[in-house]
Amino acid sequence: RQRQMCIRDRLLLLLIPNFIYAELVLEITQGSDNPYSLAVIDFNGPQKISKKINSIIKSDMKRTGEFVILDNSQLISVPLNQEEIKYKDFKLLGIDFIVLGSLISESKFNLSVSYDIYDVRKEKKIRTSKVFGIPNKIRQLSHYISDGIYEEITGLRGVASTKLLYVTEERAPDRSLFQLVIADADGANEQILLKSTEPIISPSWSPDSKKVAYVSFETGMAKVFIQDLASGKREIALENSTQISSPSWSPNGKFLSLTLFQDGNAEIYILNLKNKNLTRLTNHYSIDTESSWSPNGSRIMFTSGRAGSPQLYEIDLRKSNSKPRRITFEGNYNAKASYLANGDGAIFVHRSNNRFQIALKYFDENFVRPLTESRLDESPSISPNGNVIIYATTEDELGLLAGVTLSGARFKLPAKQGEVREPSWSGFLR
Repeated sequence: RQRQMCIRDRLLLLLIPNFIYAELVLEITQGSDNPYSLAVIDFNGPQKISKKINSIIKSDMKRTGEFVILDNSQLISVPLNQEEIKYKDFKLLGIDFIVLGSLISESKFNLSVSYDIYDVRKEKKIRTSKVFGIPNKIRQLSHYISDGIYEEITGLRGVASTKLLYVTEERAPDRSLFQLVIADADGANEQILLKSTEPIISPSWSPDSKKVAYVSFETGMAKVFIQDLASGKREIALENSTQISSPSWSPNGKFLSLTLFQDGNAEIYILNLKNKNLTRLTNHYSIDTESSWSPNGSRIMFTSGRAGSPQLYEIDLRKSNSKPRRITFEGNYNAKASYLANGDGAIFVHRSNNRFQIALKYFDENFVRPLTESRLDESPSISPNGNVIIYATTEDELGLLAGVTLSGARFKLPAKQGEVREPSWSGFLR
């Protein structure tokens, strides 16, 4: 009971997620080289709601870096329906696609939207969709529309309706306040999961995005907690007397890979979440940490110092007594890796010319592709569609989130106050 009181004194836990004003402010810093041109016509319906939905959709599409958006004021003609579309007017402006939509009131508090997408070059409709809204969730409804538009045009599932998990820190003269936060992919709709005066690190989503795992130091040492998002309830993943860190969920959600200091050295273990059984995966005098699972759950990648510097290794779980295979050879620092969505490569932190950059390596290539240009980039997390990487960086000595797409577009998500770090991207939510 004394231990519980001590923890309660050191930790402010919000069991029911709490809404706060959005701290992150989206900034598009660079688009892709050959973006699509998209005209999003103001949707038919109540003007106030229509403008809000259109604004969110335009922001979502711009954030991908793959679209140039034109609104009503930039068009030669503004059609209200299919019959009024003058394709010649849109071709003169170099527009590739047109989006028309209408708001449909299902009830006093519930709104749905029907929308159509038209291919200007082919002069025909290519998609008709209806998105059923959730009461009082205009932003979420808008994100669903954005994802439908993105998928129809690019062939990839959109991620506007996914979520980000990250840690914020507000420094004070006596101590810092750390917060574990969930937000929409554009930084809006922030919810605080946890507040603590002790550090919070390594947040990770469960495959179904209904739970999160993270490391908290509230007990005086690093421990992994699992928290249910719907109820706010949480538990320590494994009760023992050693430091535990770097949780990573298996694709089926039944296991966590962890770093344990059980014998005085950092090693990778797999924890069965049902029966709490531990299976040791590595056994080396060097530090082994920062594990991640391949998309099909057959391999685990991790960071190890066994070559004299941090490098990436991989273990094949399908083979008994499988030996770790070294993956990276370029440079003297490669760490904190995640698999690409299709499993054919990895993103990680790579040091080059004393700069820590986010890098990409395809497994069938023998070289590394740097994706960022800052001096101190860390903690990369890849979107569920495999096209966007969000990471933590430092600018003017403040920590913020930034993103880069595989097509070269870039954006930033700085905090209005404090610092933000350790991002983790959810899976698809619908």
